[in-house]
Amino acid sequence: MFTKWWTENSSSKKTKMKQAAVISAVLVFSISSAGCSLLPDETAEEVLPPIQAPKLSEKPEYAVTTQTLETTVSGVGKLMSAREETLFFTDGTASGSESGSSGGGNILDIYVKAGDYVEAGTVIMELDTQTIEDNLRRARLDFRKNELDMKMKLREKDQYTPEEFEQFQIDFENARLEIVEMEEQIERAKLKAPFSGTIVSINVSRGDAVQAYKPVAVIADLTQLTVTAKLSQNDLQKVAPGMEAVVDINGIGSQQGTVKQLPVDNGEEQPTDPWGNPMPGNENDVESIEDYLVVELAGMPEGATRGTPLSVKVIVDRKENAVVIPPSALRTYGGRTYVQVVEEDGTKREVDVEVGQQTSTAVEIVKGLEPGQKVVGK
Repeated sequence: MFTKWWTENSSSKKTKMKQAAVISAVLVFSISSAGCSLLPDETAEEVLPPIQAPKLSEKPEYAVTTQTLETTVSGVGKLMSAREETLFFTDGTASGSESGSSGGGNILDIYVKAGDYVEAGTVIMELDTQTIEDNLRRARLDFRKNELDMKMKLREKDQYTPEEFEQFQIDFENARLEIVEMEEQIERAKLKAPFSGTIVSINVSRGDAVQAYKPVAVIADLTQLTVTAKLSQNDLQKVAPGMEAVVDINGIGSQQGTVKQLPVDNGEEQPTDPWGNPMPGNENDVESIEDYLVVELAGMPEGATRGTPLSVKVIVDRKENAVVIPPSALRTYGGRTYVQVVEEDGTKREVDVEVGQQTSTAVEIVKGLEPGQKVVGK
């Protein structure tokens, strides 16, 4: 019985020991698993893209082509009448001025306004001539007295020497000429229309003081509108009558025309801005259509009015089927002008060329290249 109890007790202990071992193993596995989950994940190896060697920049290649090549010069201007004139007084007749003075005068009255149509000879305005008219009345009275004296001297001619009588005649003639001069001066104080037309501007008002030859009005025949423009002196040297021109009129558009006449060279240098473009002269200068380049259109477009701004482009040189390349393909070095030509096998060789016209977008090749070849840009 004792043996049995011991055996049973021993078996029970073994079973408990096995159970404890199993539990310990499970605990160790659990702790191990939990510990692994608390550790950070291993860093994955970064996959880098393959490094590509940079390509050397390739220079552009251009085909040698043909086109119509034009060289032009440009200017700006306005529509003017082919028959227009700036009006001014030629001398002064101000109150208090001496006979024959040309210092200035005051506007007595203006009889028209801008936009009025007037016939040739119509008085547009006049200067104050009161002082001269007063002097003229006195001169006429004095001259009447001289006439009577001259008649008496004629009756008594034998009492005078020939020299004395000749002096009487000279004095009498001078008195008559003074009257004529005052009458002419009064007449010149009336500014008249030189031809039938429209008063396009008046620069003075009643009572204004004006000087001789200062512009006071402009008259124009508005049925004879034409294109006028100013170009720099350098550009004018390239232009000749008969050359084709393209006119862009503000608000109307492009029109084809022909150079009709060049500005008259008066020996005075045209003022220009720092870029060489023509500038207006002194505001007192008498403006004339002769100061402008005149372009004739086939027909004046509808809606065109005098004074409308415009631009003119004159074609000074034109060549059909010109062999051309871009300016960036042309090379110069040490007085040599050449290009790099691309051969069929891809190789390149230098070829000397002769250049013709040049524009901002094309260079004419007179000798050295043929259409269809390829050249290398810079």
